[in-house]
Amino acid sequence: MLLADLVATSAQVAATRSRLVKIAALAEVLRRAAPDEIEIVTSYLAGSLRQRRTGVGWRSARATVAPADEPSLTAIEVDAAFAELAELSGPGSQLARKARLDALMARATADEQRWLAGLITGETRQGALDGVMVDALVKASGLPAADVRRAVMLAGGTGPVAVAALSDGADAVARIGLVVGRPVRPMLAASAKTVAEAMASLGGEVAVEAKLDGIRVQVHRDGDDIRVFTRSLDEVTDRLPDVVEAVAALPARRLILDGEALALDAAGRPRPFQETAARSMSSDAETVRGRTPMTPYFFDLLARDDAELLDLPARERAARLAELVPDADRVSRIVTDDVAVAEDFAAAVLASGHEGVVLKSLDAPYEAGRRGSSWVKVKPVHTLDLVVLAVEWGSGRRHGLLSNIHLGARDPATGGFVMLGKTFKGMTDAMLTWQTERFLALEDHRDDWTVYLRPEQVVEIAFDGLQRSTRYPGGLALRFARVLRYRDDKTASEADTIETVRLLAGM
Repeated sequence: MLLADLVATSAQVAATRSRLVKIAALAEVLRRAAPDEIEIVTSYLAGSLRQRRTGVGWRSARATVAPADEPSLTAIEVDAAFAELAELSGPGSQLARKARLDALMARATADEQRWLAGLITGETRQGALDGVMVDALVKASGLPAADVRRAVMLAGGTGPVAVAALSDGADAVARIGLVVGRPVRPMLAASAKTVAEAMASLGGEVAVEAKLDGIRVQVHRDGDDIRVFTRSLDEVTDRLPDVVEAVAALPARRLILDGEALALDAAGRPRPFQETAARSMSSDAETVRGRTPMTPYFFDLLARDDAELLDLPARERAARLAELVPDADRVSRIVTDDVAVAEDFAAAVLASGHEGVVLKSLDAPYEAGRRGSSWVKVKPVHTLDLVVLAVEWGSGRRHGLLSNIHLGARDPATGGFVMLGKTFKGMTDAMLTWQTERFLALEDHRDDWTVYLRPEQVVEIAFDGLQRSTRYPGGLALRFARVLRYRDDKTASEADTIETVRLLAGM
């Protein structure tokens, strides 16, 4: 299958808001894929490469070579090229990687170059990420939706299930089960603004658990073999020896645990998130040993010895977790139906330096890979009034519109602005249309991708936190930033300063 076929399908999917039309278009491509193409096609049309890491950064993802006039690349050739890039390491690997990426991009048309850049950076925005792809697989295979979704959950991805469903049918899908050592997709939480709102949505007695600002860890133990995976299912066992040690001490042969790991200071309060994140990202043994220990806190038990626990109600899984894991290694929690009690617990969690709380139905099974209604997170939202410094042209359904905005805080010391990150989240269609007209009127200069602005427009941004970053000159970056509204009532001279941001970050 030609890469151009996938690019055309992606454009078709991006051009419609209809979920049914998206599903139909994706299902048609899945039906046409050859057996050795199915997993690649599934991954690409869900917006990601099969290789978790290629060594190609966001700066180098955009093509720097002239595009081809006609499409010739196949999906298999592209996948093989990225597999080669992922294997490069050592002295000279960066130059070799750039040369091979250029060779690939030289065979791609202009549309294919832009689409590949989106796959590399994870910015393919077509309204058809993994949830829609699962529905497309259901349609293409004709298999029951519940069977396909459960298999995807247990396989940790849609690709392997697509191969099984489209090549071998129902029996192959049914054989995909829970396997210790193979990570499953983590259960996710919906959001509520307040504890009272979350309790009303769940009804009755609920568990209220501390939401820690760490990294999600899923730990698998099979005898002496212990493996640790992240939320994105990357293995980080060698980076978290403290987690491995804690699980090795538990009285069980086989386990699958879900939890968080984070770095704590001497008083037991969480250290800045970037320290936790840096520890989980470093594989250098000396660096790992020299850093603050990572403390695990577990909140769910998916398997123990020969028992699979996914389908048990949460109250029973919690009881079995309490029998196995010491109090010190479990996330703090209460069970209550009293809003005031839950709010007091949430206040204490925030006072101890953590993110917020997660409220959980006591009757729900573990719905891996789903952001359902059985878990609801509540955490305070931070806001800043920042200035738009530049904006990037959108792709897919946002083609022809200015979309991804560059955000800056005011710097009184220099009279300029310090960039803190980018976002395209929270923008309605009306907002996109308005900001395209507004930002073109503020244009100072541009390149092929970005329009640079006179720093005049203030925007109110919500974000979940701040982390240290070497990407931006201020040394800080916003986490999960999204647009709340544009502030035409404020001038750039009234925007928040970089000092305010540093105070929020505890610097």
